[in-house]
Amino acid sequence: MKRMIAVILVLAMALCLCACASGTAMTMGTGGTAGTYYGYGGILGTQIKNSAGITVNVVSTDGSKANILGIDAGNYQLGTVQSDVMAYAWAGTRSFETEGALDSFRVVGGLYAEAVQLVTMNDEIKTVADLRGKKVSIGAAGSGVYFNAVDILAAAGMTEADIVPQYQSFADSADALKDGKIDAAFIVAGAPTPAIQELFTTNANARLVPIDGDIAKALMDASPYYTSYEIPASAYNTAEAITTVTVKATLIVATSASEEDVYELTKAIFDNIDAITAAHAKGAELSLENATSGMTAPFHKGAAKYFAEKNITVESK
Repeated sequence: MKRMIAVILVLAMALCLCACASGTAMTMGTGGTAGTYYGYGGILGTQIKNSAGITVNVVSTDGSKANILGIDAGNYQLGTVQSDVMAYAWAGTRSFETEGALDSFRVVGGLYAEAVQLVTMNDEIKTVADLRGKKVSIGAAGSGVYFNAVDILAAAGMTEADIVPQYQSFADSADALKDGKIDAAFIVAGAPTPAIQELFTTNANARLVPIDGDIAKALMDASPYYTSYEIPASAYNTAEAITTVTVKATLIVATSASEEDVYELTKAIFDNIDAITAAHAKGAELSLENATSGMTAPFHKGAAKYFAEKNITVESK
């Protein structure tokens, strides 16, 4: 009898372990390895695994549009995206005019400010207007960075035709700046951004160009998802803070993900802000208010359930 009881207990423990080991697995699309999405996505993935038992495979991608299309194709279940690109996908405009409006994703929550960082090593470039006639990296064609750059040029009374556009990634932009192949680059990411940090560390003449005043006002009047933002001097050890504009890094999830899984992964993030902040500086920008404000697409029902427990009502679908 004792032997039989022992066998039953062992089998029960084995079944329990198997059940625990067969939890949900998700793939998260992020961005290039030199940007903030990839490193921060790894931190979020680890926290989700530790707190919710959901395994997250974090992969490097071409960024926001690639992540949305990856979710739409069923290749990814999670993705980090710019709030403006998310708006284009939901409405089927700009970079998603060809694909049309997509219904395959939902919002989990806003994460942090994605600063539009205009970087140069050319002493002649002190304002956005000084980009006229210069070689400027504006991100991959059709990317979030591309449309940010086009918007800012328009606010300064210019078009893509007024510069010599280069369509490069963050890392390629930094290398091209160092090699003198371009005059400036738009990089849209949480500050500090690894590619820019490395550039500032090795090149004393690297600078950020302000995006402020009338240009910032015209931009925000035309596109309300932009807001003013100050990059602190401590980000790149500069002499003073730099004023620019920002959109919001946002975590999205496949519509098909279960309500329970999305509730648990949302809880894993927003109940553990201190732990995430200890692992990555951008965690300090996590908050319930930041997570739920300014979204142009509906939340997943699982995320909405979590926020409802915090007395915050969000649109879900």
